Amino acid sequence: MSTRTVLGGIWRGLDGLRKVLHLVLLIVIFGSIVWAVSSSMPGVPERAALVVQPQGRLVEQLSGDPVQRAIQNAQGEERQEAPLWDLVHAIRAAAADSRIRVLVLRLDRMEGAGQPELEELAAAIRAFRASGKPVVAYGMAYDQDQYYLAAQAGKVYLDPTGYVMIEGYSRYPLYFKDLLQKIGVDINVFRVGTYKSAVEIFTRDSMSTADKQQSQAYLGVLWSSYQKALTDARKLPAGSIESYVDSLSKTVSAANGDAAKVALQAGLVTGLADKLQVERYLIALVGKDESTGSFNQISAEDYARITHAQAKLPDGDGKARIGVIVASGDILDGRQPPGSIGGDSLSSLIRQVQRDKDIKAVVLRVDSPGGSVAASEEIYRQLEALRAAGKPLVVSMGEYAASGGYYISAPANQIWASPGTLTGSIGIFAVIPTIDQTLGKIGVSVDGVGTTPLAGALSYVRPLSGEVSQLIQSQIDRGYQQFVDRVASGRRETPQQIDAIGQGHVWAGADARRIGLVDHLGTLEDAVKAAAQLAKVTSYQVEFVQPHLSWAEELFQQSEAKAAAGAVTVLHANAPSLGLAEVSERLGPVERDLSLLTRFSVPGQLYSYCFCSATASQ
Repeated sequence: MSTRTVLGGIWRGLDGLRKVLHLVLLIVIFGSIVWAVSSSMPGVPERAALVVQPQGRLVEQLSGDPVQRAIQNAQGEERQEAPLWDLVHAIRAAAADSRIRVLVLRLDRMEGAGQPELEELAAAIRAFRASGKPVVAYGMAYDQDQYYLAAQAGKVYLDPTGYVMIEGYSRYPLYFKDLLQKIGVDINVFRVGTYKSAVEIFTRDSMSTADKQQSQAYLGVLWSSYQKALTDARKLPAGSIESYVDSLSKTVSAANGDAAKVALQAGLVTGLADKLQVERYLIALVGKDESTGSFNQISAEDYARITHAQAKLPDGDGKARIGVIVASGDILDGRQPPGSIGGDSLSSLIRQVQRDKDIKAVVLRVDSPGGSVAASEEIYRQLEALRAAGKPLVVSMGEYAASGGYYISAPANQIWASPGTLTGSIGIFAVIPTIDQTLGKIGVSVDGVGTTPLAGALSYVRPLSGEVSQLIQSQIDRGYQQFVDRVASGRRETPQQIDAIGQGHVWAGADARRIGLVDHLGTLEDAVKAAAQLAKVTSYQVEFVQPHLSWAEELFQQSEAKAAAGAVTVLHANAPSLGLAEVSERLGPVERDLSLLTRFSVPGQLYSYCFCSATASQ
């Protein structure tokens, strides 16, 4: 036997061993991922309470990169956002689950929500009660948003040391005109619309008369809607909520500071009880968990994971699907992560739905104050193509669907909103700050030459010329007319009719329905039913559409939290002090508003954005 033959045999043996070891390694890796997913999946006790305990602000879509969120969770960082639709899904699924005997609302860590988002969750809670199962709310105290949800419970318990703080709605923006003048920054604003208050925070030192008028109108609608929701839920006389708020300082003083007693007397709560008393009541309903000493329970987040996983299993029933696409956040150019709306990324998702033959109709859930006109137009065209392909399109509006948010809603067959949705704000603007005066204050001047009147004209170190200002304003006028035309086409009105209710005017959903910007008032579930009717399907499944992932990406996404928890060993030795964190939180609105100025200062870009807000002060 030759040496070459021997070496060839050895090589083939080693190569075979390599392939075997490679296969074993792949099996081990795959098995580890499957184990990570399966071992992290919680079980549901035979008798249990579903505990809804949102942490952070209630949002339509979690923002940022999923992997980064998993790492933050593993590091023990508190969540700042609570996923609305996971909570809604869990509550609705639990209503039909015989193992779930009671729904428990713990709302102390919820840090606010828009009224439309509150109503979506409240509707799910009411559906759970309609199934015949009890709903219990308990809190050390309730602020305005927390109480909106707590009021939906059959039994509302308040700690004897607590309170129910309802304040109403307000809007008090910060104004930066004097600051910018002091540092020599000129803000050149180009806009269309009497009511287009966008960027007034940079050009005024107080609220304009037009902005006060529209703000008072939509805040009034929100306040009326809030009161009706509470009086209906608690079966209270009309006007009782406003009376409670107006007299709170006097009634609490008369009760020697006992705010909990005042809330009980006003009928806002069922009874006063501490946490241990409520736990004993729940143990009597669902039994005791010996490992914790508390009642048998499962969190809404864990329960949602279980029911989502079950929903992904093929059932073979061949049902049609209604696709739901969530468009949440500012509208920006290009591809954007969740929590923002990218012109490219959302258009790609719409194309994905358009090609899916099993999706018979689409509901676009819009929660956006607007942003880039170019990105809004890109999304608008893709939605038009979706409808041209024969798929009905229904828009369901969240807290905001204003400016660019309304722009992308315009192509819909039907538009649904909540009474408290802020919408409209049909207008266009551009803002260009120049700092030649700022440079002059420190002894810096600018001079030179150009080949044309436009050469260097958009430089922020030079004042804008008349020619440039005229050029930009003409683009703004054209952009506004295009916006009006888009809305007129979708609403089947004339441009003149849309202009009359446009001009940057912000409308609450109830008023938008009255003037024809919205077709119906209702929840996302109502919008889904309407889409199914337009598609002429009676048996269907609802699918929240996400970008396509490879099998490896899906496995990683399911196991990322567990993997991150095992990998992270970083100590928080350099964490900022509590005092600095508090200062940062207080200055947050200033940083946010000034960052918007930076974002909207891109030369040549047009924006449709609503600086509208409705705040229940905390």
